[in-house]
Amino acid sequence: MRIATWNVNSITARLPRLLAWLESSGTDVLCIQETKCTEEQFPADELRELGYDSAVNANGRWNGVALVSRVGLDEVVKGLPGGPDYGGAQEPRAISATCDGVRVWSVYVPNGREIAHDHYAYKLRWLEALKASVAEDAAGERPFAVLGDFNVAPTDEDVWDPALFEGATHVTPAERAALAALREAGLSDVMPRPLKYDRPYTYWDYRELRFPKNKGMRIDLVYGNEPFTKAVKDSYVDREQRKGKGASDHAPVVVDLDI
Repeated sequence: MRIATWNVNSITARLPRLLAWLESSGTDVLCIQETKCTEEQFPADELRELGYDSAVNANGRWNGVALVSRVGLDEVVKGLPGGPDYGGAQEPRAISATCDGVRVWSVYVPNGREIAHDHYAYKLRWLEALKASVAEDAAGERPFAVLGDFNVAPTDEDVWDPALFEGATHVTPAERAALAALREAGLSDVMPRPLKYDRPYTYWDYRELRFPKNKGMRIDLVYGNEPFTKAVKDSYVDREQRKGKGASDHAPVVVDLDI
């Protein structure tokens, strides 16, 4: 089974790329973040023509997540059970389903904006709720993984220049501690191969030619339980999808499982 995660930064803008990539990559299950569409606008018909079913949690604003699968979508849960509200409602940042026996979450962790901003405190609450929500599956015997844009670089090695991020979100001790707590629930970081250069960055800002200069971050992560990680044959960042006109600022992370 091939499972991937990709922050597409607007599925409408990236649809031709997405469809072509699904057709060529042999991906069975794709976790999508930042759809930037309503559920009614989600291109389920186009995906169905390629043999993929869709499950979507989106409201047309800057968030939105989805799961698309050609090996089944069962036990779908929209949202983060027990998750915090922001602005009076729970944002569409999580969706989960079982795909041919593998339980999968697609998550888009809040950005946090600035350390003094209330969005940062919300981010930490959200990650705490995620840990509580996945604990049972993480400790279970069924292959299970949380995939998505975590908006946290786990270590300094996951940032092209840590000094530039001092005093900023994505690298703070509290955010990294929240990721460590998630791992302590029974999950491990599936480290992908970079294909080029020495670090498997997954995100490069559009500004200042950061992609050609490989000034990136690893913030798109795959956290799997023991049955999932034992089945991993390979994992890599498909950085080719960050190239060219109309690309997302994120590249897909692909995981091959012997299941």
